[in-house]
Amino acid sequence: MAADANSHDDALAAALDSYLAELQTGRMPDRASFLARHPELAAMLDCLDQLEQLAPPSSAQAGAVNSSADSPVPRQPEAGAVIDFDRYELLEEIGRGGMGVVYKARQKGLDRVVALKIILAGQLASPEVVRRFLAESRAAARLQHPNIVRVFEAGEFQGRHFFAMELVTGSNLAALARRGPLDPMDAARLVSTVARAVEHLHSQGIIHRDLKPSNILLDENGRPFVTDFGLAKLLDAQSQVTQSGVIAGTPSYMPPEQAAGRVAQIGPRSDVYSLGAILYELLAGRPPFRAESPLDTLVQVIESEPTLLRDVNPRVPRELELICLRCLEKSPDARYPSAAALADDLERFLKGDAVEARPHGVWQQARRWARREPALASRLIGLAICALIAQANYLALHNVPLSLHVNVMVTLAVWMLVSVACQWLLRHDRWPGAARFVWAAADVLLLTAVLKEDDALVSPITVGYPMLIAASGLWFRVPLVAFTTVVSVLCYGALLADNFANGGIFERWNWHAVFVVTLGVIGFVVAYQVRRVRALSRFYEGRPLP
Repeated sequence: MAADANSHDDALAAALDSYLAELQTGRMPDRASFLARHPELAAMLDCLDQLEQLAPPSSAQAGAVNSSADSPVPRQPEAGAVIDFDRYELLEEIGRGGMGVVYKARQKGLDRVVALKIILAGQLASPEVVRRFLAESRAAARLQHPNIVRVFEAGEFQGRHFFAMELVTGSNLAALARRGPLDPMDAARLVSTVARAVEHLHSQGIIHRDLKPSNILLDENGRPFVTDFGLAKLLDAQSQVTQSGVIAGTPSYMPPEQAAGRVAQIGPRSDVYSLGAILYELLAGRPPFRAESPLDTLVQVIESEPTLLRDVNPRVPRELELICLRCLEKSPDARYPSAAALADDLERFLKGDAVEARPHGVWQQARRWARREPALASRLIGLAICALIAQANYLALHNVPLSLHVNVMVTLAVWMLVSVACQWLLRHDRWPGAARFVWAAADVLLLTAVLKEDDALVSPITVGYPMLIAASGLWFRVPLVAFTTVVSVLCYGALLADNFANGGIFERWNWHAVFVVTLGVIGFVVAYQVRRVRALSRFYEGRPLP
């Protein structure tokens, strides 16, 4: 009996190996027939389904495209052979994304070359992936516009869902932007055309949600085509696709409401934001927000303001900069009300007419500047408040020597100048990481200088040390938090040593000991929280922790 059981297990293992071997070669086995012969392996195939969903996309899978310009070198499906797929012949793979793979294919009956998008996971796809794929095909099939890639048909073959669409054999905006900033007139003309196509999407009740340069294809004549509706949100409230609360999309081109997961706020103006991000990249040669990791980019999208276009490319006309910045407003209500309104304003610019976009008032400009450079703004505001308090204290109480007051005010002024210099380094330095460490060290040293001038170890000003440690966590760098903590402890220790050397008496030595320990604990807690956030970021990127 034991031998029979072992033989049965070996047979099941061999059957499963055969099934997996077929999957790896690209052939799709008949799952239903397989389970009819081996029902005991149903749980194993379900497990494979879950593993397929958990597997992060590879770097080659970043951004589904219809053109080979933004993907690896095209390859034949299998050793240079042509593969039959229902009524199509697969000629070569030309693009791959997190949900589907795109082939250049020949439709046999009509003898025409098309782009064939096939669901990536095949028979192992989850119901949610299949639902999203079918939603994309249905959404795209409803669209008839000269600047939107046409969908010819959708179907299923051997358990693999697919749809055939128009093949655009040129390049895309991503490849164009990599060459450097475009002529402002050409950029405005391209985005105006794309905006008209996006307005057609909206008129059909569809929000794209993943507009980016690689999803705007260009034919041989430079005519743009909108493609890839894998994240399209149907405005039908009953659509299950619209109920997802996950953050999906490409961070650099994602509007703040989408980056923050506020699904209810995503609407046509979200695509207007993405159009503004595309326009920004065409004019500046880089997107408005691009940091070292997706997490940092998402934080910038939600909290920061982009660098002014004319600071990056002085050739950009002021009117075009205003149009772009209006698209990139944090609040959807402050953007253009529709893609058509954006196209209208771009066409006014192209004609030389006055545009609707207007510069902000002084208060709004100050707020945008503070969001654009929050580290510098927070320091200047804090130091200005400290200077006002010191000045008021000197004038009202008359108990501060003039020399001490002047020294403190000079130190605060130097601190402001150093902060401005560090912000300049951070923006222009080839090694921004080093600039952050220089700024952190300067903050701690100048705080220590103020305390030394005041000659007060037990002072409300000492709260600046834990504040600086906590603030260092906003950079999301564990080494920077550790560095700031160590420098703070050393500087406070230097103050204690200097006080003792000058004949000071430690009546409250226990208070100082507790304070030093508190600095260490705060640094550890902040560093631990930053590491947790970085771990989530690494998981998002599909990379192991260093």
